[in-house]
Amino acid sequence: MVRKKKHSFSTTQIILFSFLATIFVGSALLALPISSASGESVPYLDALFTATTSTCVTGLVTLPTVSTWSVFGQVVILLLIQIGGLGIITIMSGLMILLNRKMGISDRLLIQDAFNLNTMSGLAKFVKNVLFGTLVIEGIGAALYMLVFVPEFGARGVWISVFNSISAFCNAGIDIIGENSLCNYATNPLINAVTSALIILGGLGYIVWWDVLRVIKSRSSKNRRIFRHLTLQSKIAITVTAGLLLIGAALIFIFEYENPATIGNMSLFDKIQASFFQSVTTRTAGFAAIAQENLTNASAAVSIILMLIGGSPVGTAGGMKTVTIAVLVCSAFATVRNKSSATLFGRRISEESVKKAVAVTVTFLTIFAISTILLMASTDADALDVVYETVSATATVGLTRNLTSTLNVFGKLVIIVTMYFGRVGPISLAVALGSRNESQNVISEPTEDISIG
Repeated sequence: MVRKKKHSFSTTQIILFSFLATIFVGSALLALPISSASGESVPYLDALFTATTSTCVTGLVTLPTVSTWSVFGQVVILLLIQIGGLGIITIMSGLMILLNRKMGISDRLLIQDAFNLNTMSGLAKFVKNVLFGTLVIEGIGAALYMLVFVPEFGARGVWISVFNSISAFCNAGIDIIGENSLCNYATNPLINAVTSALIILGGLGYIVWWDVLRVIKSRSSKNRRIFRHLTLQSKIAITVTAGLLLIGAALIFIFEYENPATIGNMSLFDKIQASFFQSVTTRTAGFAAIAQENLTNASAAVSIILMLIGGSPVGTAGGMKTVTIAVLVCSAFATVRNKSSATLFGRRISEESVKKAVAVTVTFLTIFAISTILLMASTDADALDVVYETVSATATVGLTRNLTSTLNVFGKLVIIVTMYFGRVGPISLAVALGSRNESQNVISEPTEDISIG
Protein backbone atom coordinates (compact mmCIF):
# COMPACT_ATOMS: atom_id res chain seq x y z
CA MET A 1 0.00 0.00 0.00
CA VAL A 2 1.43 3.35 -1.02
CA ARG A 3 1.04 6.08 1.55
CA LYS A 4 0.08 9.50 0.25
CA LYS A 5 2.56 12.24 0.90
CA LYS A 6 1.25 14.65 3.51
CA HIS A 7 0.94 18.17 2.15
CA SER A 8 2.37 20.89 4.34
CA PHE A 9 1.71 24.58 3.90
CA SER A 10 4.58 27.02 3.63
CA THR A 11 4.91 29.94 6.03
CA THR A 12 3.89 32.31 3.27
CA GLN A 13 0.71 30.32 2.59
CA ILE A 14 -0.15 30.17 6.28
CA ILE A 15 0.20 33.95 6.62
CA LEU A 16 -1.91 34.57 3.50
CA PHE A 17 -4.67 32.18 4.54
CA SER A 18 -4.69 33.24 8.21
CA PHE A 19 -5.39 36.85 7.24
CA LEU A 20 -7.95 35.74 4.65
CA ALA A 21 -9.75 33.44 7.11
CA THR A 22 -9.84 36.20 9.73
CA ILE A 23 -11.34 38.62 7.22
CA PHE A 24 -14.11 36.25 6.12
CA VAL A 25 -15.02 35.22 9.66
CA GLY A 26 -15.10 38.90 10.65
CA SER A 27 -17.23 39.83 7.64
CA ALA A 28 -19.73 37.08 8.48
CA LEU A 29 -20.05 38.39 12.04
CA LEU A 30 -20.39 42.01 10.89
CA ALA A 31 -23.10 41.00 8.41
CA LEU A 32 -25.30 39.77 11.29
CA PRO A 33 -28.17 42.05 12.41
CA ILE A 34 -26.74 42.11 15.94
CA SER A 35 -23.64 43.91 14.61
CA SER A 36 -25.66 46.80 13.22
CA ALA A 37 -26.73 49.77 15.32
CA SER A 38 -30.08 49.80 13.49
CA GLY A 39 -30.71 46.09 14.02
CA GLU A 40 -30.79 45.47 10.27
CA SER A 41 -27.97 43.74 8.45
CA VAL A 42 -25.60 46.01 6.54
CA PRO A 43 -24.83 45.03 2.92
CA TYR A 44 -22.31 42.20 2.87
CA LEU A 45 -19.87 44.13 0.69
CA ASP A 46 -19.66 46.87 3.33
CA ALA A 47 -19.24 44.22 6.05
CA LEU A 48 -16.44 42.65 4.00
CA PHE A 49 -14.85 46.06 3.44
CA THR A 50 -14.97 46.82 7.19
CA ALA A 51 -13.56 43.41 8.12
CA THR A 52 -10.73 43.86 5.62
CA THR A 53 -9.83 47.39 6.70
CA SER A 54 -9.87 46.25 10.36
CA THR A 55 -7.80 43.07 9.89
CA CYS A 56 -5.36 44.86 7.60
CA VAL A 57 -5.24 47.75 10.14
CA THR A 58 -5.93 50.27 7.39
CA GLY A 59 -8.78 52.51 8.53
CA LEU A 60 -10.60 53.30 5.29
CA VAL A 61 -14.34 52.90 5.86
CA THR A 62 -17.37 53.01 3.59
CA LEU A 63 -19.74 53.48 6.54
CA PRO A 64 -19.21 55.62 9.67
CA THR A 65 -17.98 53.32 12.44
CA VAL A 66 -19.56 55.22 15.32
CA SER A 67 -23.11 55.29 13.91
CA THR A 68 -23.23 52.11 11.81
CA TRP A 69 -22.12 49.43 14.25
CA SER A 70 -23.60 48.31 17.55
CA VAL A 71 -21.42 47.60 20.59
CA PHE A 72 -21.18 43.98 19.42
CA GLY A 73 -20.10 45.11 15.98
CA GLN A 74 -17.53 47.48 17.47
CA VAL A 75 -16.14 44.65 19.62
CA VAL A 76 -15.76 42.50 16.50
CA ILE A 77 -13.97 45.35 14.73
CA LEU A 78 -11.64 45.90 17.69
CA LEU A 79 -10.78 42.19 17.87
CA LEU A 80 -10.01 42.21 14.14
CA ILE A 81 -7.77 45.25 14.63
CA GLN A 82 -5.89 43.58 17.48
CA ILE A 83 -5.47 40.34 15.55
CA GLY A 84 -4.40 42.21 12.43
CA GLY A 85 -1.93 44.37 14.33
CA LEU A 86 -0.26 41.53 16.20
CA GLY A 87 -0.76 38.86 13.55
CA ILE A 88 -2.77 35.66 13.88
CA ILE A 89 0.45 33.66 14.31
CA THR A 90 1.42 35.75 17.35
CA ILE A 91 -2.06 35.34 18.85
CA MET A 92 -2.09 31.57 18.36
CA SER A 93 1.44 31.21 19.71
CA GLY A 94 0.43 33.23 22.76
CA LEU A 95 -2.52 30.93 23.37
CA MET A 96 -0.24 27.89 23.13
CA ILE A 97 2.07 29.41 25.73
CA LEU A 98 -0.90 30.32 27.96
CA LEU A 99 -2.20 26.73 27.78
CA ASN A 100 1.33 25.42 28.57
CA ARG A 101 1.51 23.61 25.24
CA LYS A 102 5.04 22.87 24.13
CA MET A 103 6.01 24.57 20.88
CA GLY A 104 7.24 22.15 18.23
CA ILE A 105 9.93 22.84 15.69
CA SER A 106 7.32 23.70 13.04
CA ASP A 107 5.75 26.24 15.41
CA ARG A 108 9.13 27.81 16.09
CA LEU A 109 9.98 27.99 12.40
CA LEU A 110 6.63 29.65 11.75
CA ILE A 111 7.24 32.32 14.40
CA GLN A 112 10.80 32.86 13.21
CA ASP A 113 9.67 33.40 9.62
CA ALA A 114 6.65 35.51 10.58
CA PHE A 115 8.86 37.95 12.52
CA ASN A 116 11.79 37.59 10.10
CA LEU A 117 14.12 36.69 12.97
CA ASN A 118 17.63 35.30 12.55
CA THR A 119 17.47 32.75 15.36
CA MET A 120 15.06 30.27 16.91
CA SER A 121 16.38 30.69 20.44
CA GLY A 122 14.12 32.44 22.92
CA LEU A 123 11.08 32.54 20.63
CA ALA A 124 8.60 31.74 23.40
CA LYS A 125 10.02 34.57 25.48
CA PHE A 126 9.90 36.88 22.45
CA VAL A 127 6.18 36.16 21.90
CA LYS A 128 5.47 36.69 25.61
CA ASN A 129 7.29 40.01 25.53
CA VAL A 130 5.40 41.13 22.42
CA LEU A 131 2.01 40.32 23.95
CA PHE A 132 2.86 41.71 27.39
CA GLY A 133 4.43 44.86 25.98
CA THR A 134 1.43 45.43 23.71
CA LEU A 135 -1.05 45.09 26.57
CA VAL A 136 0.96 47.41 28.83
CA ILE A 137 1.30 50.16 26.21
CA GLU A 138 -2.32 49.89 25.12
CA GLY A 139 -3.41 49.94 28.77
CA ILE A 140 -1.41 53.07 29.52
CA GLY A 141 -2.77 54.72 26.38
CA ALA A 142 -6.35 53.88 27.35
CA ALA A 143 -5.84 55.27 30.88
CA LEU A 144 -4.49 58.56 29.51
CA TYR A 145 -7.32 58.83 26.97
CA MET A 146 -9.83 58.46 29.82
CA LEU A 147 -8.65 61.76 31.26
CA VAL A 148 -10.34 63.43 28.28
CA PHE A 149 -13.01 61.02 27.09
CA VAL A 150 -14.59 60.04 30.44
CA PRO A 151 -15.38 63.65 31.47
CA GLU A 152 -16.76 64.25 27.97
CA PHE A 153 -18.67 61.01 27.30
CA GLY A 154 -19.21 59.58 30.77
CA ALA A 155 -19.04 55.79 31.16
CA ARG A 156 -18.92 55.36 27.37
CA GLY A 157 -15.63 57.24 27.47
CA VAL A 158 -13.99 54.13 28.95
CA TRP A 159 -14.92 52.05 25.90
CA ILE A 160 -13.89 54.87 23.55
CA SER A 161 -10.51 55.11 25.31
CA VAL A 162 -9.83 51.37 25.05
CA PHE A 163 -10.92 51.27 21.40
CA ASN A 164 -8.85 54.31 20.44
CA SER A 165 -5.74 53.07 22.26
CA ILE A 166 -5.73 49.68 20.54
CA SER A 167 -6.54 51.25 17.18
CA ALA A 168 -3.74 53.81 17.54
CA PHE A 169 -1.11 51.31 18.66
CA CYS A 170 -2.03 48.93 15.85
CA ASN A 171 -1.86 51.86 13.42
CA ALA A 172 -5.45 51.16 12.34
CA GLY A 173 -6.89 54.69 12.45
CA ILE A 174 -10.47 53.56 13.16
CA ASP A 175 -12.31 55.37 15.95
CA ILE A 176 -15.78 55.47 17.52
CA ILE A 177 -15.73 59.13 18.56
CA GLY A 178 -17.37 60.82 15.59
CA GLU A 179 -17.57 60.87 11.82
CA ASN A 180 -14.66 63.30 11.36
CA SER A 181 -12.00 61.23 13.14
CA LEU A 182 -9.96 63.39 15.57
CA CYS A 183 -10.62 66.75 13.90
CA ASN A 184 -12.45 67.98 17.01
CA TYR A 185 -9.27 67.34 19.03
CA ALA A 186 -6.76 68.93 16.66
CA THR A 187 -5.73 71.43 19.33
CA ASN A 188 -5.88 69.05 22.32
CA PRO A 189 -2.27 68.46 23.47
CA LEU A 190 -3.07 65.29 25.47
CA ILE A 191 -4.96 63.56 22.65
CA ASN A 192 -2.27 64.55 20.14
CA ALA A 193 0.58 63.41 22.40
CA VAL A 194 -0.97 60.07 23.44
CA THR A 195 -2.10 59.18 19.90
CA SER A 196 1.28 60.14 18.42
CA ALA A 197 3.17 58.12 21.05
CA LEU A 198 1.04 55.01 20.45
CA ILE A 199 1.44 55.30 16.68
CA ILE A 200 5.21 55.77 16.89
CA LEU A 201 5.74 52.92 19.38
CA GLY A 202 3.65 50.55 17.27
CA GLY A 203 5.41 51.65 14.09
CA LEU A 204 8.97 51.35 15.41
CA GLY A 205 8.70 47.59 15.75
CA TYR A 206 9.14 45.09 18.58
CA ILE A 207 12.77 44.36 17.75
CA VAL A 208 13.67 48.00 18.34
CA TRP A 209 11.88 47.97 21.70
CA TRP A 210 13.82 45.01 23.04
CA ASP A 211 17.08 46.28 21.62
CA VAL A 212 16.71 49.62 23.40
CA LEU A 213 15.76 47.86 26.65
CA ARG A 214 18.71 45.49 26.26
CA VAL A 215 21.16 48.35 25.95
CA ILE A 216 19.61 50.26 28.86
CA LYS A 217 19.88 47.20 31.11
CA SER A 218 23.43 46.41 30.04
CA ARG A 219 24.82 49.93 30.57
CA SER A 220 25.43 50.66 34.24
CA SER A 221 27.21 54.01 34.01
CA LYS A 222 25.45 57.36 33.87
CA ASN A 223 26.87 58.12 30.44
CA ARG A 224 25.16 55.19 28.79
CA ARG A 225 25.43 56.26 25.13
CA ILE A 226 22.47 54.06 24.33
CA PHE A 227 22.32 54.78 20.61
CA ARG A 228 25.93 53.76 20.04
CA HIS A 229 25.32 50.22 21.32
CA LEU A 230 22.12 49.54 19.40
CA THR A 231 21.99 47.13 16.48
CA LEU A 232 22.19 48.51 12.95
CA GLN A 233 18.48 47.87 12.33
CA SER A 234 17.48 49.80 15.46
CA LYS A 235 19.75 52.70 14.53
CA ILE A 236 18.26 52.90 11.04
CA ALA A 237 14.65 52.58 12.25
CA ILE A 238 15.01 55.24 14.95
CA THR A 239 17.03 57.67 12.81
CA VAL A 240 14.83 57.45 9.71
CA THR A 241 11.63 57.60 11.75
CA ALA A 242 12.76 60.71 13.64
CA GLY A 243 14.02 62.36 10.46
CA LEU A 244 10.83 61.73 8.51
CA LEU A 245 8.61 62.91 11.37
CA LEU A 246 10.49 66.19 11.76
CA ILE A 247 10.95 66.87 8.05
CA GLY A 248 7.34 65.97 7.32
CA ALA A 249 6.04 68.19 10.12
CA ALA A 250 8.21 71.11 8.99
CA LEU A 251 7.06 70.87 5.36
CA ILE A 252 3.39 70.56 6.29
CA PHE A 253 3.75 73.52 8.69
CA ILE A 254 5.19 75.63 5.87
CA PHE A 255 2.71 74.55 3.20
CA GLU A 256 -0.36 74.85 5.45
CA TYR A 257 0.67 77.89 7.49
CA GLU A 258 -1.75 80.28 5.78
CA ASN A 259 -4.37 77.73 4.71
CA PRO A 260 -7.58 78.71 6.57
CA ALA A 261 -9.17 75.34 5.74
CA THR A 262 -6.58 73.47 7.81
CA ILE A 263 -4.27 75.23 10.30
CA GLY A 264 -4.28 78.81 9.00
CA ASN A 265 -6.50 80.15 11.80
CA MET A 266 -4.76 78.29 14.64
CA SER A 267 -2.28 79.70 17.14
CA LEU A 268 1.42 79.08 16.52
CA PHE A 269 1.54 76.25 19.08
CA ASP A 270 -1.55 74.59 17.62
CA LYS A 271 -0.15 74.89 14.10
CA ILE A 272 3.00 73.10 15.25
CA GLN A 273 1.18 70.24 16.99
CA ALA A 274 -1.33 69.83 14.14
CA SER A 275 1.52 69.70 11.60
CA PHE A 276 3.43 67.18 13.68
CA PHE A 277 0.33 65.00 14.12
CA GLN A 278 -0.27 64.99 10.36
CA SER A 279 3.32 63.85 9.87
CA VAL A 280 2.86 61.11 12.48
CA THR A 281 -0.50 59.82 11.27
CA THR A 282 0.72 59.42 7.68
CA ARG A 283 3.12 56.76 9.01
CA THR A 284 0.20 54.32 8.33
CA ALA A 285 -1.96 55.32 11.31
CA GLY A 286 -4.91 56.94 9.55
CA PHE A 287 -6.33 59.26 12.22
CA ALA A 288 -7.15 62.69 10.82
CA ALA A 289 -6.85 65.85 12.92
CA ILE A 290 -7.32 68.05 9.85
CA ALA A 291 -9.52 67.36 6.81
CA GLN A 292 -7.32 65.66 4.23
CA GLU A 293 -9.29 67.03 1.28
CA ASN A 294 -8.45 70.58 2.44
CA LEU A 295 -4.67 70.05 2.30
CA THR A 296 -2.71 72.00 -0.29
CA ASN A 297 -1.35 69.93 -3.18
CA ALA A 298 2.16 70.26 -1.76
CA SER A 299 1.12 68.92 1.64
CA ALA A 300 -0.83 66.11 -0.02
CA ALA A 301 2.31 65.17 -1.97
CA VAL A 302 4.39 65.15 1.23
CA SER A 303 1.74 62.99 2.92
CA ILE A 304 1.76 60.53 0.01
CA ILE A 305 5.54 60.10 0.29
CA LEU A 306 5.31 59.57 4.05
CA MET A 307 2.51 57.03 3.58
CA LEU A 308 4.52 55.13 0.98
CA ILE A 309 7.50 54.80 3.34
CA GLY A 310 5.42 53.88 6.39
CA GLY A 311 6.80 52.43 9.62
CA SER A 312 9.55 49.98 10.53
CA PRO A 313 9.81 46.18 10.16
CA VAL A 314 8.31 43.75 12.71
CA GLY A 315 5.81 46.30 13.98
CA THR A 316 2.16 47.21 13.46
CA ALA A 317 2.73 49.74 10.68
CA GLY A 318 2.55 49.20 6.93
CA GLY A 319 4.28 50.83 3.99
CA MET A 320 7.58 49.94 2.34
CA LYS A 321 9.26 50.44 5.74
CA THR A 322 12.00 52.80 6.91
CA VAL A 323 14.80 50.24 6.80
CA THR A 324 13.91 49.27 3.23
CA ILE A 325 14.10 52.87 2.03
CA ALA A 326 17.32 53.54 3.95
CA VAL A 327 18.97 50.50 2.35
CA LEU A 328 17.85 51.52 -1.15
CA VAL A 329 19.00 55.13 -0.77
CA CYS A 330 22.40 54.15 0.64
CA SER A 331 22.86 51.54 -2.07
CA ALA A 332 22.04 54.12 -4.75
CA PHE A 333 24.53 56.63 -3.30
CA ALA A 334 27.18 53.93 -3.09
CA THR A 335 26.63 53.08 -6.77
CA VAL A 336 26.80 56.75 -7.79
CA ARG A 337 30.04 57.15 -5.85
CA ASN A 338 31.39 53.94 -7.45
CA LYS A 339 31.75 52.18 -4.10
CA SER A 340 31.70 48.41 -3.94
CA SER A 341 29.10 48.29 -1.16
CA ALA A 342 26.77 50.53 0.83
CA THR A 343 27.52 51.37 4.46
CA LEU A 344 25.47 52.77 7.32
CA PHE A 345 26.72 53.73 10.79
CA GLY A 346 30.05 52.10 10.06
CA ARG A 347 28.51 48.79 9.00
CA ARG A 348 28.42 47.30 5.50
CA ILE A 349 24.97 46.43 4.18
CA SER A 350 24.92 42.94 2.70
CA GLU A 351 24.07 42.43 -0.95
CA GLU A 352 21.26 40.11 0.15
CA SER A 353 19.64 42.94 2.14
CA VAL A 354 19.80 45.22 -0.91
CA LYS A 355 18.13 42.56 -3.07
CA LYS A 356 15.36 42.09 -0.51
CA ALA A 357 14.79 45.84 -0.30
CA VAL A 358 14.48 46.06 -4.09
CA ALA A 359 12.05 43.12 -4.18
CA VAL A 360 9.82 44.53 -1.43
CA THR A 361 9.77 47.98 -3.05
CA VAL A 362 8.94 46.66 -6.52
CA THR A 363 6.16 44.47 -5.10
CA PHE A 364 4.71 47.36 -3.13
CA LEU A 365 4.80 49.81 -6.04
CA THR A 366 3.30 47.21 -8.39
CA ILE A 367 0.31 46.75 -6.06
CA PHE A 368 -0.09 50.52 -5.85
CA ALA A 369 0.18 51.06 -9.63
CA ILE A 370 -2.37 48.37 -10.54
CA SER A 371 -4.76 49.60 -7.86
CA THR A 372 -4.48 53.20 -9.08
CA ILE A 373 -5.21 52.28 -12.70
CA LEU A 374 -8.21 50.13 -11.76
CA LEU A 375 -9.66 52.73 -9.39
CA MET A 376 -9.24 55.49 -11.97
CA ALA A 377 -11.16 53.32 -14.41
CA SER A 378 -14.05 53.04 -11.96
CA THR A 379 -14.43 56.68 -10.91
CA ASP A 380 -14.18 60.16 -12.39
CA ALA A 381 -12.72 61.56 -9.16
CA ASP A 382 -9.75 63.90 -9.17
CA ALA A 383 -6.47 62.10 -9.92
CA LEU A 384 -4.85 63.34 -6.70
CA ASP A 385 -7.77 61.98 -4.65
CA VAL A 386 -7.46 58.58 -6.36
CA VAL A 387 -3.69 58.38 -5.83
CA TYR A 388 -4.14 59.43 -2.20
CA GLU A 389 -6.74 56.67 -1.76
CA THR A 390 -4.70 53.89 -3.37
CA VAL A 391 -1.49 54.85 -1.56
CA SER A 392 -3.48 54.88 1.67
CA ALA A 393 -4.89 51.42 0.93
CA THR A 394 -1.61 49.89 -0.24
CA ALA A 395 0.33 51.24 2.73
CA THR A 396 -2.58 50.37 5.08
CA VAL A 397 -2.85 53.99 6.25
CA GLY A 398 -6.54 54.84 6.23
CA LEU A 399 -6.44 58.52 5.30
CA THR A 400 -8.82 59.61 2.57
CA ARG A 401 -9.80 62.78 0.76
CA ASN A 402 -13.50 61.87 1.15
CA LEU A 403 -13.37 59.31 -1.66
CA THR A 404 -13.95 55.99 0.16
CA SER A 405 -17.64 56.57 0.93
CA THR A 406 -18.37 57.45 -2.72
CA LEU A 407 -16.87 54.30 -4.26
CA ASN A 408 -19.05 52.05 -6.40
CA VAL A 409 -19.06 48.26 -6.09
CA PHE A 410 -16.04 47.80 -8.36
CA GLY A 411 -14.13 50.55 -6.56
CA LYS A 412 -14.82 48.95 -3.18
CA LEU A 413 -13.58 45.59 -4.44
CA VAL A 414 -10.41 47.22 -5.78
CA ILE A 415 -9.67 48.81 -2.40
CA ILE A 416 -10.50 45.57 -0.52
CA VAL A 417 -8.00 43.61 -2.61
CA THR A 418 -5.45 46.43 -2.37
CA MET A 419 -5.67 46.57 1.43
CA TYR A 420 -5.27 42.80 1.65
CA PHE A 421 -2.24 42.58 -0.61
CA GLY A 422 -0.83 45.80 0.82
CA ARG A 423 -0.85 44.14 4.24
CA VAL A 424 0.20 40.56 3.44
CA GLY A 425 2.18 41.12 0.23
CA PRO A 426 5.35 42.70 1.65
CA ILE A 427 5.17 40.42 4.73
CA SER A 428 4.83 37.27 2.66
CA LEU A 429 7.57 38.38 0.30
CA ALA A 430 9.91 39.08 3.20
CA VAL A 431 9.16 35.62 4.60
CA ALA A 432 9.69 33.97 1.21
CA LEU A 433 13.00 35.77 0.72
CA GLY A 434 14.13 34.85 4.20
CA SER A 435 13.14 31.19 4.00
CA ARG A 436 15.65 28.43 3.72
CA ASN A 437 16.51 27.35 0.18
CA GLU A 438 15.60 23.73 -0.47
CA SER A 439 17.86 23.38 -3.47
CA GLN A 440 20.53 25.24 -5.34
CA ASN A 441 21.14 24.97 -9.06
CA VAL A 442 24.53 23.45 -9.71
CA ILE A 443 24.76 25.03 -13.15
CA SER A 444 24.01 28.73 -13.37
CA GLU A 445 23.09 30.72 -16.45
CA PRO A 446 25.81 32.71 -18.25
CA THR A 447 26.27 36.37 -17.32
CA GLU A 448 25.99 39.24 -19.77
CA ASP A 449 26.29 42.99 -19.13
CA ILE A 450 23.42 45.30 -20.10
CA SER A 451 23.06 49.08 -20.16
CA ILE A 452 21.30 50.70 -17.18
CA GLY A 453 20.03 54.28 -17.04
